[in-house]
Amino acid sequence: MGDLWDWQRLAACRGMDSSIFYSPTGERGRRRHEREERARRICGGCPVRQECARMALGIKETYGVWGGLSEAERSRQG
Repeated sequence: MGDLWDWQRLAACRGMDSSIFYSPTGERGRRRHEREERARRICGGCPVRQECARMALGIKETYGVWGGLSEAERSRQG
């Protein structure tokens, strides 16, 4: 059985600065929206986007953009 996180080796974000995907404390409004859009563009071309989103939803990840989904979007999906 493969490692639960093996898919990450193929992720488009691998090796990138994580600040693109995680908001600094207190980030709001336009700044937050622009950062999340940059992250979504990277996720949009990622070969493992679906696996990433499923993992984040499955473990109820509360921080960052995963699989193109923001914290708020994942929260709404449950």
